[in-house]
Amino acid sequence: MPTDPHPATDALLDRWNATLERSGATVDPEPYGRALLARWAEPQRRYHTTDHLLAVLDQVDALAEHAEHPDTVRLAAWFHDAVYRPDRSENEERSAQLAVRALREAGLAAEPIAQVVRLVRLTVGHHPLPGDRDGEVLCDADLAVLGGTAEQYAAYTAAVRAEYDFVPADAFRLGRAVILHQLLALPTLYRTPAAHARFEERARANLAAELSVLES
Repeated sequence: MPTDPHPATDALLDRWNATLERSGATVDPEPYGRALLARWAEPQRRYHTTDHLLAVLDQVDALAEHAEHPDTVRLAAWFHDAVYRPDRSENEERSAQLAVRALREAGLAAEPIAQVVRLVRLTVGHHPLPGDRDGEVLCDADLAVLGGTAEQYAAYTAAVRAEYDFVPADAFRLGRAVILHQLLALPTLYRTPAAHARFEERARANLAAELSVLES
């Protein structure tokens, strides 16, 4: 049974169309945007949904002054989890390959496509190199959820657990704890000055609180 469209569908399509047109599209961008939104609305998703896409795009806009190529970052945001199966490990690579096919068909030049693909692949580990301002913006936008309020963070962790409901509870706790330890060991979670100032302290508190529960 088809689901009702997301309330932000029209606004998202407007944003997609404008971004693709500014990036040099030679065809009508809307069919590509609708195909992407259909992917983001797939039933296996609980966290990596249209709401996540919208949140990342909003954060990219908020951090756009830091980026060298804001529209390239926006395109990467659209594609970064466009292919998503929680039981597979190659989602980012498959998303990158989807970006290549779609953006070539849309008529974009080779260089911006290559940069979109690079940025999508960067979301595997969220470790942009120093000076990679576009990578810093995308990674900070994707990780902004960690710096939400306690209620927002609880909703995020519940949605992540729901996506991995096929994983036994003990195995999930162990795997999640490893990820949290890795994040907390980083010298900084956020690379852009604005995101660091806004999210760093609260994100670390959220991560530490979740880890305490998992290991109690």
